[in-house]
Amino acid sequence: MYRRFGKSDIVAIAIDAMLLNGLDPEFSRQVEQQMADIDGPGNEDGPDLLDLTSLLWCSIDNDDSRDLDQLTACAVQDDRSVIIYVAIADVDTLVKKGSPVDDHARKNTTSVYTSAQVFPMLPLRLSTDLTSLNPDQKRLAVVTIMKIDEHGVLMNSTVERAWVRNKAKLAYDSVAAWIEGRGELPTAAKAVPGMDEQLRIQDGVAQKLKLNRHTNGSLEFETFQPHAVFEGDRVIEIRQQEKNRARQLIEEFMIVTNACTAKFLADKGVPSIRRVVRSPERWRQIVLEASEYGYALPSEPDSKALEGFLAERHRADPLRFPDLSLTIIKLMGAGEYVLELPGQEAIGHFGLAERDYTHSTAPNRRYPDLITLRMIKAILSNSPTPYGVDELENLAVHCTRQEDAARKVERRVRKSEAALLLETMIGQHFDAIVSGHSERSSWVRILNPQVEGRLIKKIGKIRVGQKIRVKLVLVDVELGYIDFERL
Repeated sequence: MYRRFGKSDIVAIAIDAMLLNGLDPEFSRQVEQQMADIDGPGNEDGPDLLDLTSLLWCSIDNDDSRDLDQLTACAVQDDRSVIIYVAIADVDTLVKKGSPVDDHARKNTTSVYTSAQVFPMLPLRLSTDLTSLNPDQKRLAVVTIMKIDEHGVLMNSTVERAWVRNKAKLAYDSVAAWIEGRGELPTAAKAVPGMDEQLRIQDGVAQKLKLNRHTNGSLEFETFQPHAVFEGDRVIEIRQQEKNRARQLIEEFMIVTNACTAKFLADKGVPSIRRVVRSPERWRQIVLEASEYGYALPSEPDSKALEGFLAERHRADPLRFPDLSLTIIKLMGAGEYVLELPGQEAIGHFGLAERDYTHSTAPNRRYPDLITLRMIKAILSNSPTPYGVDELENLAVHCTRQEDAARKVERRVRKSEAALLLETMIGQHFDAIVSGHSERSSWVRILNPQVEGRLIKKIGKIRVGQKIRVKLVLVDVELGYIDFERL
């Protein structure tokens, strides 16, 4: 008898995948006991705590996000420069190193995001309430204060501890629609006098930062990031996350904050965990890939030249650009966490063209950011560093490994979610693009809905990027299999 799968089955698949990859899907009894003893948000006094609650802070995140890690605000100066403030939730105030909650976070190192269920790194009462920078709540934060000149160049920066208050909880899509002239100012922003000007100024600075990054060789990718939309127990749509100006605003401010944080730690002479993407060892294969499009890259790794190639291909063929992006990302190699010591030559982040870079802006969701937060707080309070060199080195390796495990889980679940959508469409025909090809297997991405699967029957020669017609012949929700034949 045919079994009908639903959302609860996808959650079970996610749990099994987490356990298989060494991640804990549930919190322990010790964590529950610790949470029972926490009666409110962090509360501290001290001369080093600034009161920045009067600034027009806002959060911009996904529509359904409740774990708000960062706020932004700005102030225009007489010399036409802009002070950008980025506040990061002081998660450490309630999540002390070595506590049961910290042990769970240290084990998983990241939240795991699936459309059916999110498996948070921290208990929801913390990440979505007591340590979240929620609207109209006074919260402790670490604030990076950056002066950006009128051309979008960072002039200086500092890091302080402060009290902050979120004046408006905003969402990417509605803010972007307003910035781009496609919609009205969101209601939460309308309620705060001056918030519209804040958003315009921040958007202007972000666009200048973005332009400067790409001029310096920062790479712009566009990968296929499907998100299943559930209606009750059924998947009714696979939605692609679109880039927009509001996402760019936050992305630019987080990138510059992470770079400033890394430099702050280096200037203070302490070891730190850096986020790096090494200079590609497989550069020759990237050169060969570009030559397939008639583009000549230099023989040695050059991020500016690679960005020029990517920008040209995005303009020439936006439909196939996600597949090219994925190919180049695989050839470049994944990002990783590494220990960097004071005075040591920085490995850098090839993809962002940044010499100094760390992860610091999401301590509710990523453990390396919580480590960085604790290192910053120790410096600001003139306290001993909470982590030794050997411990940091082991944590860097562990965080890289667990991040990879989380991505495997998310990919595995996405396949089952897509299979759940397609299980009633066997025999239907689709337009598709060949997204991967090797001697052993080939893959296609159908265009509506946007789902990837294996091509099991190949008629004639095919090449990556080729547009073909396919028929759906097999779906297995439990295993995440989706098979097509070429027509």
